[in-house]
Amino acid sequence: MTLHIYLSGEIHTDWREQIIAGAKGLDVSFNSPVTDHAASDDCGVAILGDEPDNFWHDNKGAKINAIRTRKGIQDADIVVVRFGDKYKQWNAAFDAGFASALGKSLIVLHGPDHQHPLKEVDAAALAVAERPDQVVEILRYVLRGTLPA
Repeated sequence: MTLHIYLSGEIHTDWREQIIAGAKGLDVSFNSPVTDHAASDDCGVAILGDEPDNFWHDNKGAKINAIRTRKGIQDADIVVVRFGDKYKQWNAAFDAGFASALGKSLIVLHGPDHQHPLKEVDAAALAVAERPDQVVEILRYVLRGTLPA
């Protein structure tokens, strides 16, 4: 069984790389949003033309990014959404809600300080992890039925 995993959310740490490295040898494939912050912010104006108003600049980029995000989540078996310590990650909350609405298996990843603010998001998840290695162990268990050593 191959699992298709969509890694969504925070882009300022290496959590994705930790999961991908830890999942070596497992029958998984990974997809994610564009994690180059500047490219993600500016894709709309780079492709469709400049906007003098920041709202429309951001709107163009958000909609183009949504094409990739929606496709990635729709194709995924499991969606992992990471909420980091910096910035308000409204896009991560949207992705978690979208994945849940589609009936996708949702794993939420965040530290204990986000437990209360994310209680509704956590309630929609099938697992809430604090560390990337816990996500890897969930994947290993789902695929192989084995517990951590």
